[in-house]
Amino acid sequence: MKQHYSSIISQIFGKFASREFNSKTQKIINISYVKLMGLDMREFKKPDEYCSLNALFTRELKKQRFIDKSTTSVISPCDSTVVDFGKITDNRAYQIKGMSYNISELLGNPNLDSIELLSSGEYINFYLSPKDYHRYHMPFDAEILSLLYIPGKLYPVNMPLLKNKTNLYIENERVVIKVKDRFNHIHFIILVGALNVGKMVVTFEPKVETNTKSAKEFYIQYQEPIKLSKADMFGYFKMGSTIVILSQKDSIKWNVELMEHIKYSKVIGELQP
Repeated sequence: MKQHYSSIISQIFGKFASREFNSKTQKIINISYVKLMGLDMREFKKPDEYCSLNALFTRELKKQRFIDKSTTSVISPCDSTVVDFGKITDNRAYQIKGMSYNISELLGNPNLDSIELLSSGEYINFYLSPKDYHRYHMPFDAEILSLLYIPGKLYPVNMPLLKNKTNLYIENERVVIKVKDRFNHIHFIILVGALNVGKMVVTFEPKVETNTKSAKEFYIQYQEPIKLSKADMFGYFKMGSTIVILSQKDSIKWNVELMEHIKYSKVIGELQP
């Protein structure tokens, strides 16, 4: 597969972001980025304590946030803005109001047997800006059933592109994770890559290596489902991107506002028994 220019740009920026400069230079880079992007560092280490820009991007919380213990509550998987949510209709969902896409194309061929389950189900899109916390966590207790990696382009997923670029999520590189909740309902958690660095890490699956010159699609169906609890961290974006969740009909009820900025751990919905 010939690399798209967005992937090449992301690889070049990735090399810069991964480089560990001398402490003085790195301090200037990190502090400049924090000021430029308006990062709130109150829950994290000081900017000059990170050895690279990537380390700053993928920073972990100094202290775990409060997690609601209810078995049915759904928490936000990340710090992000809810750019759209609603019902899946006629096999379509929306990346943003007025700009729809086909969920079959988003999920890829190995997942087509689940399309009927998603009919009249729910979708929600979380956009992570460059200033957001970049780690992602499980929104509810779940069993990981399968993972599909689909190489692609790395267009930005910012608001101008969401409003004007058709099939943005479908064209971009992505990782499609199929999960089952405690009530045996099916959900898909889709990690969508974006410009700059373009790397997505999935902690439970080391085979995932995104934005490489030799990237090839692969599919893994787990013989023994991988069990993760609500709030478990299962990876991170290196730079901003998007998480899409598609859910089986009558399995989940979201309680969010359009364009609301939410933080990881906030209760944003309920599983439906």
